[in-house]
Amino acid sequence: MRRAAGRGAAARPKGGRGWTAGAIAVAALALLPAVALLWQALAGSSGLWPHLLAHVLPQALRDTAVLLVGVGILVTAMGTGAAWIVTAYDFPGRRVLAWALLLPLAMPTYIIAYAYLDLLHPVGPVQTAMRAVLGIDSPRDFRLPDIRSMPGCILLLSLVLYPYVYIPVRALFLSQAANLLDVARTLGTPRRALFHRVALPLARPAIAVGTSLALMEALNDVGAAEFLGVRTLTVSIYSTWVTRNDLPGAAQIALSMLVVVLGLIVLERWARRRHRYAVSAVRATPFQPLRLRGWQAGTAVALCVVPVALGFAAPAAYLVRAAWVRIGAGHDLSAIAAATAGTLTLAAAATVLTLALGLTVAAASRLRPGAASAVAARAASIGYAMPGTVVALGLLLPVATADRWIDRTALAVLGEGTGLLFLGSGAALVLAYTVRFLAISTGTLEAGFSRLPRSFDIAARSLGRSRGRVLREIHLPLLHAPMAAAALLIFVDCVKELPATLMLRPLGVETLATQLYGEAARGTYENGAVAALLIVAVGMLPAVLLARISGR
Repeated sequence: MRRAAGRGAAARPKGGRGWTAGAIAVAALALLPAVALLWQALAGSSGLWPHLLAHVLPQALRDTAVLLVGVGILVTAMGTGAAWIVTAYDFPGRRVLAWALLLPLAMPTYIIAYAYLDLLHPVGPVQTAMRAVLGIDSPRDFRLPDIRSMPGCILLLSLVLYPYVYIPVRALFLSQAANLLDVARTLGTPRRALFHRVALPLARPAIAVGTSLALMEALNDVGAAEFLGVRTLTVSIYSTWVTRNDLPGAAQIALSMLVVVLGLIVLERWARRRHRYAVSAVRATPFQPLRLRGWQAGTAVALCVVPVALGFAAPAAYLVRAAWVRIGAGHDLSAIAAATAGTLTLAAAATVLTLALGLTVAAASRLRPGAASAVAARAASIGYAMPGTVVALGLLLPVATADRWIDRTALAVLGEGTGLLFLGSGAALVLAYTVRFLAISTGTLEAGFSRLPRSFDIAARSLGRSRGRVLREIHLPLLHAPMAAAALLIFVDCVKELPATLMLRPLGVETLATQLYGEAARGTYENGAVAALLIVAVGMLPAVLLARISGR
């Protein structure tokens, strides 16, 4: 009996605490930038706060607040309106426009600003053509309002951020609207009032989530705001650190920015606090859109075409033309090739690391569920709520400290220093990408795990498989699709990320985003067209994926 008991104990799977410990370690890494940022801000000179409060923060907070309010209003109106039009009505081109409305996701905010600065320049193609039609020769006699303004910044950011609202709101309309709208019609609600009385109240949770994501992306922007003359908190952090070489001051501004981010999160939760909706277990009736004809169909087409044309088609056409002219003129593209290689290398390394760490956190929640793994999963996702500038600034001090310690240790032991091991090799930038986009990996893989029946785990464990073997032999083969989707999203976001790349890239290393930023800062817009076009081409991959999913 004792021998049998021994064999049973040996056959019983052991372990599990290691997964929880790994998840806690990943969560600590994700929290490191926020903790280090707080340390830097508190350790800064006490005389900085009066200066910041008097001269920097008032304008930065004012511009940031105006920008967020304006973008919030526009993305809500554009995203919700477009979602309702393509869901509730049938008109020529509806199926194409339903996925074409996703295309502005491929256009980073700094690229649309870069494109329109040249398109709408007083001697650019748009104003030149308008003066030719009007018979006016001099730009002094006719010119459009300057795009370098707060209204211009709000409009351009909204044109590329409204899909954050469009996607969840349309999904909610498709899943909820049909049965409830039929009930409302039987109760006497006229069709023209269904949107205001039924659909819009239903969409409030999705609108709140989508708008908060759009606002966080607007807050993360540094290129578009700087190009358009809007001094947001992000621009103030970058200029304080890079231009004035004032790290404590930048940390204190970043701390103020974290307060704004937390405020956005609290506002989003507050907006959904009393809204709870349940979907019936019975399969919903397919939504039957109303057929439009005549001027009504033309109006619907126009309302959907305008955001696609202005948010994607026009800047993309400009980039294609400018890139073609540059390539046709025989310009040296070696810098583009080097930037492309650097971009792909850094993005690929960050994608692999982010997937591995996200798998650790998600697997801990699956293999050893409990309070510790649940808290670790939530903490690991905090990086997505922090703008890239904040993540980069928060990582700078611990990474630089590690570099100095390794260099001194190597010098003492080996007689030769290592120099800036992390900052000089790009490892710090890869780490920033990982912290920033870890939520994508963790969330996608947790959703994938939730679709796998627990009976798989129980059967494998009853056969003596360890938790590691269950993950390796059962879970991973069934998680190919979620892992591929997470890898695609992470890779594309790394390619598009500008603020963190500007602050942590090694000396002499350019990515497509930083090369474009440099050309735009110098005013040589046409020289950055090839880099911008490559970024947009990569950014279209998630839009195509989302279009295929929504089509199904």
